Amino acid sequence: MIYTVTLNPAIDYVLRADSVVLGRTNRSNAEELHFGGKGINVSLVLRELGEETTALGFVGGFTGDFLENGLSDMGIKTDFTRLSKGITRINVKLKSGDETEINAKGPSVSEAEFDSLMAKLDAIKSGDTLVLAGSVPSSLPSDIYEKIMKSLEGRGVRIAVDAEGALLLNTLKYRPFLIKPNNFELSQIVGRELESDEDIESAAKELQKMGAVNVLISLGGDGAMLIDEHGSTHRAKAPSITPVDTVGAGDSMVAGFLSGAKEGYGHALKLGISAGSATAASVGLAKKEEIFRLFETI
Repeated sequence: MIYTVTLNPAIDYVLRADSVVLGRTNRSNAEELHFGGKGINVSLVLRELGEETTALGFVGGFTGDFLENGLSDMGIKTDFTRLSKGITRINVKLKSGDETEINAKGPSVSEAEFDSLMAKLDAIKSGDTLVLAGSVPSSLPSDIYEKIMKSLEGRGVRIAVDAEGALLLNTLKYRPFLIKPNNFELSQIVGRELESDEDIESAAKELQKMGAVNVLISLGGDGAMLIDEHGSTHRAKAPSITPVDTVGAGDSMVAGFLSGAKEGYGHALKLGISAGSATAASVGLAKKEEIFRLFETI
């Protein structure tokens, strides 16, 4: 089983308009609702790939009901912790030429609700995989990922961490099975420009020395590089696509990699790139047919 944690999930309300004038009444010509959150994205793509997955995190109010029921209708098993106050946030994304986003803060989480999530995580078994993805809301301890990983240390649980900066770096001492910085994030972490594949490989190996088991670096349209736990370097180009929306592409890459890892790391890299590219070429997240069509072209 692959579990995902989304600490501050959202409903993304997308409004499309030909033009927008601030301070005036504007009307959209199309609206969309999507379930947001990096861990949720990973679960949705894992489902497309036929993997068993459970989404964890916090939900509240009528919007939490909508999100939980919607995911269930899409075939995702959920075990969210219900919040006694507040509602699952709604992010407004206005698309009119340039995109304008207003992301809500989200509800507060009490100490008892935090303990409830930790109890759910304590039930994860050896051989399972846990994905910790995204930022940490202000109402939760900033070291929550470290607390989770420490509680599962030595239990045989594979943990993937998809986060940025100190949030990622502080987890490396617990030897995450997978981390997935992009080229820019990796450059920020090591504090220098990465201009070649050799530079990227060297920087990734620095993170391995700090504890990361597998380092997957997404390179956008240039594909990805993987430094695996055996010290081998894998590099693959991205398939030729027409980008539509890159939101969720990185999460899709994580899902593809985790699904493909049982077939070997070279296979996992190709499936990760295929899933990420399929999402980038789609409205919404990737579908199985497109993922495997692109896989055959790499």
